[in-house]
Amino acid sequence: MQPLNTDRVAAAMSRAIALAYQGPRSSNPRVGCVIIDAEGVEVGAGFHHGAGTPHAEVEALAVAGAKALGATAVVTLEPCRHTGRTGPCTEALINAGISRVVFAQHDPTLEAAGGAEVLRQAGIDVLEGVGQADAEQVNVAWTHVQATGLPYVLLKLAQTLDARVADADGGPTAISGPQARLLTHQLRSQSDAVLVGIGTAIADDPQLTVREIDVRMQPLRVVMGERELPAGLRLHDDSAQTLLIGNRDPKDALRLLADRGIQQVLLEGGPTLASAFLEAGCVNEVVWIIAPTLMGAGVPSSHPLTRPFPVDVIQVAMIGNDVMVRGRISRSASSQR
Repeated sequence: MQPLNTDRVAAAMSRAIALAYQGPRSSNPRVGCVIIDAEGVEVGAGFHHGAGTPHAEVEALAVAGAKALGATAVVTLEPCRHTGRTGPCTEALINAGISRVVFAQHDPTLEAAGGAEVLRQAGIDVLEGVGQADAEQVNVAWTHVQATGLPYVLLKLAQTLDARVADADGGPTAISGPQARLLTHQLRSQSDAVLVGIGTAIADDPQLTVREIDVRMQPLRVVMGERELPAGLRLHDDSAQTLLIGNRDPKDALRLLADRGIQQVLLEGGPTLASAFLEAGCVNEVVWIIAPTLMGAGVPSSHPLTRPFPVDVIQVAMIGNDVMVRGRISRSASSQR
């Protein structure tokens, strides 16, 4: 077996991750695979196109054909060992004569995990964890659902420099600029559901749809609260489905959404709902937009919290004239839940 060319393998993994992103968000993970020969040249590539279609490894092997013999398969997720709608990828790799498998992320599911050991027992060299952090980001919501049974929640909020989300009247208030509003549509397009509280739904009359970006399907619009949704609001239009959850318990709401196959939820507020989800330990990631405005008075961005919630910052960027801070609720906060 040829020595491992780490640069070629890293490049192949980057390509596999880019391929994985082309797959649809669904109850299945998005997976990419690249097959390289002994010289590190790509001879096959593929990604999973959705439930019931060939897995990424199988698609890549079909492209590679006879060139798969003795080659290296670079995969974003540990090859599965179970038979579902399609056969096990471990079997396909073994039968094709692959000599080495490099994968980024372990499969967290009971039925599919363990593929690495199956491959080793078949005499295939296996290398784990290459590009793991980037590969995990492809399926961050799916992985979270496998681990917890609940959707992944991203809290997005726009506030002024003095932490106000609306003026003193509490009505619709333009906080962020047009570039930040485009970011909101991008976040919606990456989510299965967009959730607000009944107070925000009534005060702001939002439509909560993806606009300015082409999407195959609009996210589910979800409103939480014990009041009825008044007639005439835009949430009643036919641009997307709307679900009213008639309680105020975040975990109950997320369980209900999980039962509907929702994997990622964009929480757009307002402050009451944001605080409730934080206190319940149900926020995984935050996107905070800070506008260069001092309002002086108005609605605060959150209610007083019972404890700090440290955030591990992963990105700080200028979005037009606004500042975006993006990060994940830190594990130290999670451990206190």
